[in-house]
Amino acid sequence: MITKKMQTALNKQINEELFSSYLYLSMAADFESRNLTGAAKWMKMQADEEFEHAMKFFHFILGRGGEVDLLPIAKPQKSWKSPLAAFQDAEKHEQHITKCINDLYEMATKEKDYATQSMLKWFVDEQVEEEASVGEIVAKLEMVADSKNGLFMMDRELGKRQED
Repeated sequence: MITKKMQTALNKQINEELFSSYLYLSMAADFESRNLTGAAKWMKMQADEEFEHAMKFFHFILGRGGEVDLLPIAKPQKSWKSPLAAFQDAEKHEQHITKCINDLYEMATKEKDYATQSMLKWFVDEQVEEEASVGEIVAKLEMVADSKNGLFMMDRELGKRQED
């Protein structure tokens, strides 16, 4: 059985993950409007992945006999100054999610909730991958700077993303 405190915190994380999905979908729409279909595809896939993360928490809460409480999802920003600005925001957002996961893990440790710790271990590892992936894209976009050819090549590369 899950404690009320942990249940509340995990429900908040469902909201964080759903907001992440919403944010990346908004970025995808912005990229589509700029004809950056590769970046849009990358962000749509990221949005789908974040939704799956929310569902992991959803099923975990229910599987532990808890109650899912879906909170309102905040409206994300809808446009960015540049592709670099969007990916920089994505990187900051992933760092925020990493902090959220770490805080949950710390709470589970203090509560001696070993099942939640075990489930969160997957998310701890996943966030290392998420931050590295977005960080690499930011670094490449910074190298490209204002080069339209470089942006074209980056968009093509981002469009090659495959399902994990």
